[in-house]
Amino acid sequence: MTMNRPILAANWKMNNGPTSAREFMKSFLDQYPRQNDRTVLFFPPAISLTTMAAAIADRRDIMLGVQNVYWKDQGAFTGELSVGMARDAGARVVLVGHSERRHVFGETDEETALKCAAVERGGLTPLLCVGELLDQREAGNAESVVVQQLRAGFSQMTQLATRDVLVAYEPVWAIGTGKTATPEDATAMHSVIRKELSALCGDRGRITPILYGGSVTSANAQTLLGAPQVDGLLVGGASLDAGSWLAVARA
Repeated sequence: MTMNRPILAANWKMNNGPTSAREFMKSFLDQYPRQNDRTVLFFPPAISLTTMAAAIADRRDIMLGVQNVYWKDQGAFTGELSVGMARDAGARVVLVGHSERRHVFGETDEETALKCAAVERGGLTPLLCVGELLDQREAGNAESVVVQQLRAGFSQMTQLATRDVLVAYEPVWAIGTGKTATPEDATAMHSVIRKELSALCGDRGRITPILYGGSVTSANAQTLLGAPQVDGLLVGGASLDAGSWLAVARA
């Protein structure tokens, strides 16, 4: 899967059903011509995936992902989405271990490992999210928490040296709080992640894209993208308005 950097990823969370998604994409695409020097990645709600796939049918610079999957291929798992279903609907990337999945829904490191392995089996690319809570940072444990989440998430994948993976660092204390890690904070933790990826994935780990996520806005996107080791952005609230997202996508 070829993804040009920077990678600008919009996580819509529980927003924008099919009608809203269609209206958003009409407004966005009318003002965002094809770009060859970056990749835009949307994570809409699963119910809007096919609407989004139709909207970007002729845009190779824009890709789709899903916000979550279950690790079983099929079966009696009401409310869940399999990797195969996501792929069939047009997704190419899967968010795994987002902070809300971890801290609102109780997703464990063991479950992120099962999900990343299922994504690998299904031929899609996992975007593993890692990040520390405020008390973990204040206790001096930020790096160890992030490294543990990274190791655990990829622990059951069998082709790390040859398969595409993505990582997003999202300091939980900077998500939806208005607080943002400084570019220096982002660079420092991305460097830790890079070192660990190189240990886990060999040469591929040295080129794996690492995104920053946490209260990214159209006002700070350019500064964050300019920080060393930041290969892209994972954006929540600022991706819900077409005008705001347009500014981020152009950063």
